[in-house]
Amino acid sequence: MNLEKLREYCLSLPNATENIQWGVDLVFKIGGKMFTVASTEPGEAKVSFKCTPEEFAELVEQDGIRPADYVARYHWVTLLRWDALADPEIRRLVKDSYDMVKAKLPKGRASAKKPSTKSAERKEASTTRRPARRSSRGS
Repeated sequence: MNLEKLREYCLSLPNATENIQWGVDLVFKIGGKMFTVASTEPGEAKVSFKCTPEEFAELVEQDGIRPADYVARYHWVTLLRWDALADPEIRRLVKDSYDMVKAKLPKGRASAKKPSTKSAERKEASTTRRPARRSSRGS
């Protein structure tokens, strides 16, 4: 596995999106919630994802895998090397992460798309209060 193969796989999942966050991390989301994070730093092969509590306990015992910084309490692990697990196993775990995150989304949010910038601007303009006009009539 490598970053490009991971990216291709993650984006093949229905309604998955990607963006760069924290400067160097490629974040894959469903319905605005993260399911996989990968470092884009040259020479660094870190990828993190959510797993079940049972798999978390098993995975962190393996060489090249550790609890993920900041989110380990939610059962996220980080692979420190691409070869810490076989490619099919990484794909299965990423898909499981996607499914767990998707299952917790409010109904309909997994397929909801973000509004375009123009439609968001129109909505904001229509909800912005305008100052009341002063009457030109005398009292």
